[in-house]
Amino acid sequence: MLNLLIRPLVVVAALSVFALQTAAAQTAPKVDFPAASPVGKLEQRVGITDVVVNYARPSAKGRKVFGGLVPYGQVWRTGANSATTISFSTDVKFGGSDVPAGKYSLFTIPGEAEWTVILNKQTEQWGSYGYDAKQDQLRVTVKPAKLERMVETFEIGIGDLRDTSAHLNFAWENTHVAVKLEVDVVRVLQPQIEAAMAAEGGKKPYLAAAMFYYEHNLDLKKALTWIDAEIAAKPEAFWAVYRKGLICEKMGDKKAAIAAAEASLALAEKADGEIKAEYVGLNKALIARLR
Repeated sequence: MLNLLIRPLVVVAALSVFALQTAAAQTAPKVDFPAASPVGKLEQRVGITDVVVNYARPSAKGRKVFGGLVPYGQVWRTGANSATTISFSTDVKFGGSDVPAGKYSLFTIPGEAEWTVILNKQTEQWGSYGYDAKQDQLRVTVKPAKLERMVETFEIGIGDLRDTSAHLNFAWENTHVAVKLEVDVVRVLQPQIEAAMAAEGGKKPYLAAAMFYYEHNLDLKKALTWIDAEIAAKPEAFWAVYRKGLICEKMGDKKAAIAAAEASLALAEKADGEIKAEYVGLNKALIARLR
């Protein structure tokens, strides 16, 4: 009889302990540990192309990196954890080869004298364990350079920015690798500019259109017409008058360029604010260059 009474009590006690343990597990505070290789994200616009790189950033921590932690001659995830990815919002040239807009895994094969940089169409990968060369979009080879400074944490950057190009840079330990990116901004934008300027009515981007044609050596007569329209609408805009001087200089009309620079200088000297000093200096330099 006693055993019959004890058994239910044992069951109840066991259930109570289980319930307490479960409750404790459910209420245990979350611990947010630091990542050994923190996640990094790079977003950069090159011309009118958005470039996005997602990668994890390992650190050397006293280890030999290339030829050690990262073996030469083997496919590397170009970071840590998941394979690094890169995306382009428009078609680009990557290391001189055409690449359609889209997202790619970014692998590399480091070497002492040469690196292979790979864009692979399989983007959801952990490390390089599932890497399949059949999925490569392209491979390019580049020469590494030695850095004078020590880079402790792996970094990817985009530099040497122009409207039509930039460099994708890798740096770690004492090694730097760069791949040229090129975008055909003229092919994309010129038809849009022509359509906007030919449209009836509406506010037209005279200044921006004129300077785009100036900077990309397009139709300078149109550029001059558009900058004149900007100045007619804003006669006190000494920054626009200065740019007229630049356009005339490139057209080989030294007299008109000097006249525009002198007019811009006179307007800038009467202006207020920090921008005054900038344009006074720019116009004086243009006049000195032309005389």
